Amino acid sequence: MSTEAIEQSGERTTGPLGWYGRTGEFLRDVRNEMKRVTWPSQREVYATTVVVILTSVFFGLYLFGVDLLINNAVQWLFNRFGAA
Repeated sequence: MSTEAIEQSGERTTGPLGWYGRTGEFLRDVRNEMKRVTWPSQREVYATTVVVILTSVFFGLYLFGVDLLINNAVQWLFNRFGAA
């Protein structure tokens, strides 16, 4: 039963390969998987990069404004009621 599970999971049932052999096998598997990847086009990369930059700037400015507002509110409270 355990050999069936190993065969179904795709693991190799051969003897131990050793560190060097397992590393080579891993690198071959990585190369094969990288060939199957659907890479985005240059236009898609550019578009998503612009979206990320604009979103980062927007939220950065938003958080700056919220921080400024909270800072001013706390300063007003300290000035109004005195600092402890």
